[in-house]
Amino acid sequence: MKRDDLLAPAFAQEEAPSINELVARARAMLPWLKEGADAVEKARCVPASTIEAFRAAGFFRILQPRRWGGWEMSPEAFYEVVMELGRGCGSSAWNLMILGVHQWEMGQFPEQAVQEVWGADNQVLLSSSYAPFGTARKVEGGYVLNGTWRTSSGCDHAQWAFIGARIFNDDKQLVDRMSFIVPRTQYEIVDDWYTFALVGTGSKSLVIKDVFVPDHRGHSLVAPPSSELPVPYRIPFGVAFHLAGASIITGFAQGAVDTYIEQMKVRTNVLGAAGLASASPYVKDRLGNAVSRVRTSRMRILHICREALGYAERGEQIPLDERVKLQLDISRCGRDCEEAVLLLYKAVAARALFLDNPMQRYLRDTLGAANHPTMNADDNAGILGGHLLGYGLPVGAFEKPATETA
Repeated sequence: MKRDDLLAPAFAQEEAPSINELVARARAMLPWLKEGADAVEKARCVPASTIEAFRAAGFFRILQPRRWGGWEMSPEAFYEVVMELGRGCGSSAWNLMILGVHQWEMGQFPEQAVQEVWGADNQVLLSSSYAPFGTARKVEGGYVLNGTWRTSSGCDHAQWAFIGARIFNDDKQLVDRMSFIVPRTQYEIVDDWYTFALVGTGSKSLVIKDVFVPDHRGHSLVAPPSSELPVPYRIPFGVAFHLAGASIITGFAQGAVDTYIEQMKVRTNVLGAAGLASASPYVKDRLGNAVSRVRTSRMRILHICREALGYAERGEQIPLDERVKLQLDISRCGRDCEEAVLLLYKAVAARALFLDNPMQRYLRDTLGAANHPTMNADDNAGILGGHLLGYGLPVGAFEKPATETA
């Protein structure tokens, strides 16, 4: 029996739209997303109506397995949509990025786990907190989770959550990094999301106390995915998820470019010679250099995605040496976009200080996104350099560590 036949539900199968159609749907949302961005920040949470609009547009089906009613598309389609939405309301787009990429991760879980989440309703969403803030202790048949997991974006709209943890053996040796699926009924949401960036993402904390998670609802974040999975789900988590982070920050930076062009085309000089500010060579130079950085980030995302899919289609694992390089390539998107937005923000000058100027929000959201672990270009550069010089890799960063027991 094929894997797709196991517990396969009777969800309707529809032909997937083209990437261009999906991007057009996202672009059509930009006016009202921009208009509502202030309200989202004040509420510190994306409204349910926005999540429903994303659902109606099919954005949550892009990466969802076909056997569960999704379109099982290339992640490239999802990244394109995320980049487009990021031009509008950063917090809303961030929620789509997080909640939507989880549909992809579900494609790597065993059917029993997916049945428990989507068996009755294939539109159920999952939030996450992958950083190992809490603990997971191995017991017979599963794991017991304890702790407070922070920054679970979009958790108010989710009925389940992915929870990350390091796994140690009895000798306190690291043996794996895992993700566990926990239902909403088994964690408490604590509203502690008071930030200067990504304010409306509602990235609250999840508190878990002595929750048992069966083995089938946990999987490794670093073990290579099975070559028997459908092609999109053969991509390593550290590539697919990190590319989603790169996509959202690229969208923010493009939104800053859009705003800069719109404002500078009509802005007049306050000091110096009268006339349009855009006549200044510095105004032009900053725009050109910013656009180059954003375009480079976008092209890098799409190139890496296609390269990863090439390995997946051939049933091959991405070589370890290549994955280390890709990790830095992906995280450099954060640095490039951060530099792009800073270039533009400085040229907008004092006008960018006012809260009714969207440029300040693009700057804040870009800085916040650039601090996400997926965009850590500093550490990833050092990891790659050390690897090339023969110093090895951080234990558990790219593969399950080999352990020795006494």
